[in-house]
Amino acid sequence: MPTEPLIIAPGSESITDEELAGLDHLDAHLDTTESRWSRSWNAFWPKVAAIGLLVAVWQILYWSHWKKPYLLRSPREVWAVLWHDLGTAKQWDAIGTTMQRALIGFLLALAVGALVGLAVTASKHLRSAIGSLLAGLQTMPSIAWFPLAILLLGLTEDSIRFVVVIGAAPAIANGVISGIDSSPPLLRRAGRSMGASRVAMYRDFLLPGAMPSLVSGLKLGWAFAWRSLMAGELLVMIPGHQSIGLRLEHARELSDGARVIASMIVIALIGILMDSLVLSRLERRVLRTRGLGAQTR
Repeated sequence: MPTEPLIIAPGSESITDEELAGLDHLDAHLDTTESRWSRSWNAFWPKVAAIGLLVAVWQILYWSHWKKPYLLRSPREVWAVLWHDLGTAKQWDAIGTTMQRALIGFLLALAVGALVGLAVTASKHLRSAIGSLLAGLQTMPSIAWFPLAILLLGLTEDSIRFVVVIGAAPAIANGVISGIDSSPPLLRRAGRSMGASRVAMYRDFLLPGAMPSLVSGLKLGWAFAWRSLMAGELLVMIPGHQSIGLRLEHARELSDGARVIASMIVIALIGILMDSLVLSRLERRVLRTRGLGAQTR
């Protein structure tokens, strides 16, 4: 039976067989000619606009004398203090100490959360025993752990590290569990048909398929770890150790409104940079490998 020829509307471009082949070309309508500068600008200007709006509201509150000027400083005064502090060795010592605590605590939480998540997905009895407990631990405020941590470990680095791990690990574990549970059943069937062992099933099939949820769990775990660390540095003050939280608390005790806000800005910037430069890039790369890159622009 003869097939009808492909009719192309007048004035339209001709379509080659290569362009018609495969389902991968369903997204061919996406504009891939956008320059790197345009993409960077489109991603950058909303952030600048949001910061500008926040600073404008802040300035209006300062002009309204809602609080006394020595408590609520103007944006220009806070910027002067922030710029001065960034030129001092004490500020960078504090940032270094805080970042060291954050990275060590987050890596420990990653190890604990990943192991717990894998164990729960591998055992029905373990899932029944601690599955709901993980959800309860994730919703529990991390600051509530500090009285117990101080009683058991004292005013030491270990007490801060303990609370960072206990705050972040449940989120990472739940990310692992959610990712593996939502993996397509086809992956399991493919692994069984190829005779994969349990270790190979996780390594070659389930974990690669669960990567989007795993990365989401990492992002959530970092947020919990960072919040737990800031709470710990405000409560646990170790002599001889500068930290961002310690500088924030000292500024609060001296009613130094400008330095309080400057320290809060440093805390926010570090959290944003960690998310933007590391975790969000990892997330975009994982999604792009699964054909979802266009949704993350």
